[in-house]
Amino acid sequence: MGARHGLRVDAVLVQAVIAGALSFAHLHDLAAAAGQDGWKAWAYPVSVDLLLVAAWRRLRSEGPSRLAWCWFVVALFASLGANVATAGFLDLTDPPAPLRLAIAGWPALAFLGGTLLAHSSAGEQESLPSAPAADTEPLAQLPVPGDEAVSATEVVPEPAPALPESPTASDQAPATPPAPPVPAVLVDHARKVAEEYRTRTGSPIDTETLRSRLGVPPHLADAIAARLT
Repeated sequence: MGARHGLRVDAVLVQAVIAGALSFAHLHDLAAAAGQDGWKAWAYPVSVDLLLVAAWRRLRSEGPSRLAWCWFVVALFASLGANVATAGFLDLTDPPAPLRLAIAGWPALAFLGGTLLAHSSAGEQESLPSAPAADTEPLAQLPVPGDEAVSATEVVPEPAPALPESPTASDQAPATPPAPPVPAVLVDHARKVAEEYRTRTGSPIDTETLRSRLGVPPHLADAIAARLT
């Protein structure tokens, strides 16, 4: 397995070298046909390949970005355009004016792309839209599970009026009327009647007998009897 893996890597490297050499030669021939002679013609393919590698490296290291993709497509278009142009579609002995213009302006374009790729900050990525701020609500207003929240429109019933306290037994009982005033003379007379009754019968006189003997109303008889005891 190790030998096969090494053979595959070597084949890929060989293929890359061959493709790079052909592209390099085509770019050189196109630049030379556009009037760039000497070392200038050799510098063009180096510039195109380096810009292509720099853009690809930026894509691999920092992820997709518009800047890296833009310059990768520009360098790839320049390389592919040179390969197609040298395939016999153009007369390299008398190249058209647009081709001469493109070759002449390439150094400035490649310098701009290389500078942006090399000196742009590593954090230059697509600015992500900020997450929408969540609608925060005070915790005091959030309903707690198990608790019944009273809505603002709910009518709270008024407390029932307090009932009057039931009267006690002492309040229900009629107040005892005060004893009527009894003249002292009547009390003395009643005492004599009571002593006479005791002497004759041997027992104390009762209230009803005392009332009949004195000829007074019942409540007055009760008051006289209370004075005699």
